[in-house]
Amino acid sequence: MQGGSKGPVWQDARVRYVGKLYRPPSEADALILQATIGCSWNHCTYCDMYRDKPEFKIRPLAESLEDLANAAREDGALVEKVFVADGDALVMDLAHWAPILDACRAHFPRLRRVSCYATAPNVLAKTDAELRELRARGLALLYMGPESGDDVTMKRIAKGSTAADHVEAARRARAAGLEVSAIFLLGAGGIERSAEHAAGSAALATAMDPHYLAALTLTVVPTTPLAKLAERGTFVLPSVEQLLGELRTFVDLARPTNALFRTNHASNYLPLGGRLPRDRAQIVATIDHALAGGIALRPERSRGL
Repeated sequence: MQGGSKGPVWQDARVRYVGKLYRPPSEADALILQATIGCSWNHCTYCDMYRDKPEFKIRPLAESLEDLANAAREDGALVEKVFVADGDALVMDLAHWAPILDACRAHFPRLRRVSCYATAPNVLAKTDAELRELRARGLALLYMGPESGDDVTMKRIAKGSTAADHVEAARRARAAGLEVSAIFLLGAGGIERSAEHAAGSAALATAMDPHYLAALTLTVVPTTPLAKLAERGTFVLPSVEQLLGELRTFVDLARPTNALFRTNHASNYLPLGGRLPRDRAQIVATIDHALAGGIALRPERSRGL
């Protein structure tokens, strides 16, 4: 999933990292613990985040615990959030997670939350009791990236799961007391499935009913399978105007109960924020204003993954 910026924030902490690091924008001030290396799925056609780590590994528990202890000696009194990387750390079993979460609570007296990326299969592989225990030990927030709610698009981008999988995963996570952040990817359907992708994503956002909701914008990254499709002309990225149209449809149709909505990721042309449904009309009006040329968009040179 295209989830966030590169690089650790806590570079003064004696924590070991392998390769590039990614974290959501809202984890910019978090200590990053790289408890897994790479992504256990790593087949999504658009994603190059973990292609420098083709062999997925769970780091030895002793290494993760040592890194937490080292970070505590450096910055323990300052750490309020811990983000457990890499791509889908929830894949770790409870025997691995429990000591990590216990160490986080023990080392960081001001700790407010621990979070991680999670795929729908990660969540569905856990029992309800395991999810509840993870929450009880301090795991608070899961970042899930269905990217689309259109099953045709999800299959084409090799997501490895369906919209229904994400609905059930989000339901079970919420039932265990975990907060869910759902991430969707403007442009993932290409021009061909743009309308279906936008409407389907809104429907899935409604059904997942996340606490947090984010839209990112697809970048066709060289060397990815999607880039090869684009070179052959079988995938065409929508224009900026069409991408904003997808965003408008998404915001207008999504009906979460009460979600904090953001497009603050660097990939987006139009940074937005608010709560859905409370601020829907205002956000839609802002998008319309941008489509009419009344708001300057983020220039290409300032966009990033």
